Amino acid sequence: MKYIHAKVTVLALLIAFSGLTGCKKFLDVNNNPNQSTDDNVTPELLAVGASVSMGSRAASGNYNPVSFWIGYLAQAGDYAITADVATYNIDFTFGNGLWSNNYNTLFDLELAKRKALAKGDSVLAGTMMVFSAKLYQELADTYGDIPYSQAFDYQSTRTPAYDKATDIYSALQKKLDTAITYLKRTPRSNFNDNVGKVVKISLGQWVKFANTLKLRLLLRQSEVSGFSPATEIAKITANGGVLGTGENVNVNPGYVNDDNKQNPFYANFGYLTTGADGDNFNRANEYMISVMTGHEDPRLKRVYQPQANGSVVGCVFGLAQGNPLGNASSKFGPGLLGDTKDAGAKQDQFIYPAFESMFLYAEAAARGWFPADAKTAYQNAVKESFSWLGLTSAQATTYMTDNKDANWDSLAAKSPTPTAKAKFVTYQKYIALTGVDPLEAWADMRRLNMVDDKSYRSVYPGALNGSACGVPIRFLYPQTEYTTNKDNVSKEGTINQFTSKLFWQP
Repeated sequence: MKYIHAKVTVLALLIAFSGLTGCKKFLDVNNNPNQSTDDNVTPELLAVGASVSMGSRAASGNYNPVSFWIGYLAQAGDYAITADVATYNIDFTFGNGLWSNNYNTLFDLELAKRKALAKGDSVLAGTMMVFSAKLYQELADTYGDIPYSQAFDYQSTRTPAYDKATDIYSALQKKLDTAITYLKRTPRSNFNDNVGKVVKISLGQWVKFANTLKLRLLLRQSEVSGFSPATEIAKITANGGVLGTGENVNVNPGYVNDDNKQNPFYANFGYLTTGADGDNFNRANEYMISVMTGHEDPRLKRVYQPQANGSVVGCVFGLAQGNPLGNASSKFGPGLLGDTKDAGAKQDQFIYPAFESMFLYAEAAARGWFPADAKTAYQNAVKESFSWLGLTSAQATTYMTDNKDANWDSLAAKSPTPTAKAKFVTYQKYIALTGVDPLEAWADMRRLNMVDDKSYRSVYPGALNGSACGVPIRFLYPQTEYTTNKDNVSKEGTINQFTSKLFWQP
């Protein structure tokens, strides 16, 4: 896992830590104020950089294959098929970028936390712990067992052992408990000038964000035999609940419409600084267009960009020939990229939208985990999804009234089980997450097999048969691990992208 030293700031710090005692007198005489040292790379600076990196991870194209697999995106006709994505025949190089990028960010989060605690800044440390819990869960949900307890014990080992995903889940609940304790303390006077200025939530909302992640961990285990969430649900309730209406977790260090300074989602999927199309490859998936069109869902033209004639044109995932060209098909739309190009380049980068938390709460209520009205919780989540995309509550109400697949009363008439209610809520979350969080939708698909028709699958003739949910259920460990941490990763045995289930899968 030598990738943990990839960041420039990290390299500078490691040099500072290396004990160049023979140069001490020289350095004392010729102090360079522009040189990174352990003293001038403060926890505040590290925390701001790590927070911005969290936004980049949320906007990253590293999970693009998942967006293809679950029906959100497809390739434009200008390009040849990406064979490993379209056939599901992935190899050990497939996840290299995702693994290294996430661990790079986790290293910065860990270093910022340690330096903050050394200065007595427990509030700042708590924010870093919340962010790291989010990334660790997402890595465990993608790969299964991963390095955790020894991941950044770099003074003792360069080849960290792999922790069981079940143990990581338990450790993350404890990490979030500690983070909440830290977040309830008095922040240092400069908190609002660093992370408090860049991450657009209050301290109270940081606690709710931690609670939301605790709930996400619990729901992922909903199908595990004998699992009981009661103890953790009580903690969530006692600590103020989860993120609600308008409580979006966003980051913005001052994005502008200049090269390398744009909002990262906009930079990845939107437009160049000249206004030209910066992404001709990723296009709307015809499957999700058909779902939204069939439901008369007004979010369609907010999620995807209409063509000049007002229609949204999609591509078929895995179609070797015949897909519309990039300029003849729809990319992500104004609800995600901004209503104007300049505004889109400058907008806040989402890390965790409130509606995603509200759908978690609605599912938990449907399961009876909270003493709340599940119908109201569900309807509030849908309304928040509409609002987040720039639509109205009235439009959301019409959508839920006229569409039987979104109408809670049509579900209630069937006297469904709590699991059926949960799948109803989660299917609507799947639609709402289009373009926002493919990993969460993929996890739900693996956990509940909630999309039964499998028509989102690749039409490529060489596509493999797939798993029970139709698509790969995990990434393979990256080649970099077999190169630099072979003994530990080899202990995980033979991994198959279709049959090596994660511990929370039924």
